[in-house]
Amino acid sequence: MKSKSTPEEPPLALIAGPTASGKSALALALAERTGGVVINADSAQVYRDLDILSARPSAADEARAPHRLYGYRDGAFACSAVDWATDARAAIAEAHASERLPILVGGTGLYIRTLLDGIAPVPEIDPEIRAAVRSLETVTAYELLSVEDSEAAERLRPSDTTRIARALEVVRSTGRPLAAWQAERVGGIGDRIALRPLVLLPPRDWLYARCDQRFEAMLGDAGIAEVEALLARRLDPALPVMRAIGVRELGALLDSRMDYAEALAAGQQATRNYAKRQYTWFRRQPPEDWPRFAAPLDCDHIGDALALLA
Repeated sequence: MKSKSTPEEPPLALIAGPTASGKSALALALAERTGGVVINADSAQVYRDLDILSARPSAADEARAPHRLYGYRDGAFACSAVDWATDARAAIAEAHASERLPILVGGTGLYIRTLLDGIAPVPEIDPEIRAAVRSLETVTAYELLSVEDSEAAERLRPSDTTRIARALEVVRSTGRPLAAWQAERVGGIGDRIALRPLVLLPPRDWLYARCDQRFEAMLGDAGIAEVEALLARRLDPALPVMRAIGVRELGALLDSRMDYAEALAAGQQATRNYAKRQYTWFRRQPPEDWPRFAAPLDCDHIGDALALLA
């Protein structure tokens, strides 16, 4: 991901980090200070079906500053990183045209990387090849990948079903390994903007306590009603909206497969696990010169965080 820019390039603020780290509050404070526009970079918050469960900004927050790309997608249709990046480029251009600071905020690293660095121009996969690969048992697919793209097999865990299938279908359909395609990135805006990034990495105990509090708040009437309405749509269980944290747990509560305490514990654990994975990604993946903010983002520290984004 890009780490340097020139003063002549249009600005883009970026606030990234794990769930419950305070990104939205910081983005709103920055938007009010600068007259900026908050642009969502969270893969769950794009879906209108996930208001409570994705912790989208409230109507009161959205009234305080312009917000873009929140709840604008129907959960029946998966929003890929490429889809989102296309929409984000338009939202950023709109903010620049109106002389407002675009403030990108979210925890989906793939979205952010795709926007800044672009994406590998992998051609469409032959449908027959895809169907054949996806029908394989994971252990078989991994064995085949070890022969057809040994470097990819070495990088992947033998249990990583999705990435194994992707690597195998790419090499079979295109005749080139996935890594070769990934070396050719197109569509990124990183070389055309002056990036002002900040990665939030607060103390883990503080973060996990907030994760627990957040999920407990979701386990109320509004959250249950949201999941009930989503399940009533009978969407494909493989869709991202159906795999969001809280859907399985509240669904189990609704049909009595879990009681309240069990659903609460399961949802809190899932949220902490997700935050842990995000924390690790944002600690390791962004460029070293991107500022990291390690204090809890409370009233005593939000001014310090804002100063890093100036």
